[in-house]
Order: sequence, then C-alpha cells, then structure tokens
Amino acid sequence: MSTKSNLSKYQIRHIEYVKNRVAKAIGTYQMIDKNDRVLIAISGGKDSLVLLEALSALRNYNFLQFEPEALHINVEDVSYQVDREKLKSLAAGLSVKLHFKNIQAGIENRGKKTPCFVCSWHRRKALFTFAVENEFQKIAFGHHMDDAVETLLINMAYHGNISSLPGKLTMFEDAIQLIRPLILLTNKDTSEFAHIRKYPQLKAECPFEDNTYRKTAREFIKQLESLHPNAKRNLFNSMINIDKEYLP
Repeated sequence: MSTKSNLSKYQIRHIEYVKNRVAKAIGTYQMIDKNDRVLIAISGGKDSLVLLEALSALRNYNFLQFEPEALHINVEDVSYQVDREKLKSLAAGLSVKLHFKNIQAGIENRGKKTPCFVCSWHRRKALFTFAVENEFQKIAFGHHMDDAVETLLINMAYHGNISSLPGKLTMFEDAIQLIRPLILLTNKDTSEFAHIRKYPQLKAECPFEDNTYRKTAREFIKQLESLHPNAKRNLFNSMINIDKEYLP
C-alpha cells in the first residue's frame, strides 16, 4: 500500500475525504457505539476493501473506539475467487484480524431460484451465524450511495414499493445490526480510492452474476444526471425528505 510520501496532494485529500465521509455516515446514522465489535464483510471487491481501510483508520477516534475484524465467505461451488494472500497482507498491514469461511451454496439444486439469490442467501446466513457466535454487535457492508439509489429505482419500478438500503438496520430482535458506512460516498469516490491504493483485483468474477436490473437503473441515473448533475444525490436525499401530504 502506498504511503503518504508517495501520494500527490490530490490523492491525500481524496483519501481523507473518503474517511471523513465514512466518519460522518457513522455519526449521522449512529452506526457504531463505543467498544462495539464490528465484523466487516469482505467480498474482495473494491468497495469492501475501501470499507476495510476506512474503518481500520477510524477505530481509535475518541467518539468511536471500536474493534474491527473481517470475514470473507468463500462459496466453494461458485468459481468466484479472491487472492487470499493479498487480502491477508492488506488486512495485516491494517492490523485487522481476517477470517475465512468456506461454504456450499447448493447452486445445482436451486430449483427455480436464481444462482445469485441462492448464493447471496447462503453467504449472508454464514455471515450472520459467524457474527452472532463470535459476539459481534455490528456487521458492516460496503454498499455506497449508487447502490442505494439503484435499489430505490429497482424496487419502485419492478416491485411497486419505496425501499432501499438503510444506513443501519436492526436484525434478529436486536441481536445484531447491519451498517453501511460508505452510504454517503459514490461509486466514483470508492473507485478513485481503490485506484490510489492499487487494491488487488478479483482472481475470478462470478460466472452467474446478472445485474440486468442494476445496469438498467444505472443507465437511467446517468440519463437523469445529464439533465441535472445533482440527480443522483437528490434521489438519495429524497428518501428522507418525503412530503406525505402530496402522495396519493
């Protein structure tokens, strides 16, 4: 990982900007309490690695002081691969304990369910089980603003409801909370951070990945941004700025 002496002023400012936005999100949504044990879900993609570094940097802030660890779920019957040694090296450099867990998702016996649904369901189940068994209070995911806005549009257009990805969500009768510390950052922000840090690429992409809905939503957002540059951020802000009197 590059040190500050290797970075330009712009790169240093961007790294600090990302960390400051993560700190703001944690405060705004009251994501982390003092002395929390936080499990970071590491997929191996850029966003989870940005999340790993940002949380490792913020763990000793006076208003936080939490204990982060990370977990990568390896689904053995899906040829999605990360470079374990590079992940281990990155986590060690950040002084974050990294766990690996192998599971089977039963992709071949999924029936009418999509491979992505089945894989995601099993990965989350393993993640939740690990977190509860090891007494973590929070699970941190690497979803950002683009993910939230795309999910909002998908749910409105395809499912007929207004819902998205909350910054904090309580699960299992307060047993654990899901948090999304990158929620105030855009995909452009995390991409630039990952480029500066030269994060490792996935060794193999998921062969079942089908983001048709997300690609459509993403293109629609780009069209809106061509009409109004703040369209994405306004869509995000609209989720907490609802005029109920003007809804049917």
